[in-house]
Amino acid sequence: MMKTLWLVFSCCSVVALGNAQKKNIPPPVTDAFSERYPHATHVEWTDKLPYYQASFVLNGASISANFSSEGEWEYSERSLNYDALPQEVKDALKKCKYSDWQKSSISEVQELGKPLQYRINVQKPGQKKNVYFDANGKLLKETPASY
Repeated sequence: MMKTLWLVFSCCSVVALGNAQKKNIPPPVTDAFSERYPHATHVEWTDKLPYYQASFVLNGASISANFSSEGEWEYSERSLNYDALPQEVKDALKKCKYSDWQKSSISEVQELGKPLQYRINVQKPGQKKNVYFDANGKLLKETPASY
């Protein structure tokens, strides 16, 4: 009997904590999203605490966009395949020190106040990196990856 009560209490606690983390997305955030992406479909929201993230589909592409709690758009990432990269980025990748690393995912990154960037996740045994290029193929930065 005591084990049953404990199990019921534990399950209720998990449900309560899960519901406590699911907050309604503030109207300024959803309004800003609707204005920026009026044709988005399959929209799913996540409360990341300092910001809100919408994951959605637009014109067949998977995109995620982050908004502040005041509804200010901060940045978006659109998943790409290698063929969709600008030729300048492909050429630069072939010439850089990561040319022989395996490419695992590619994103077009738009960030408030910054030029368009392309992030390419590369890896080889024991090492993973994110490499960022601008639209002209200039290597902007490289960071450790944790995927």
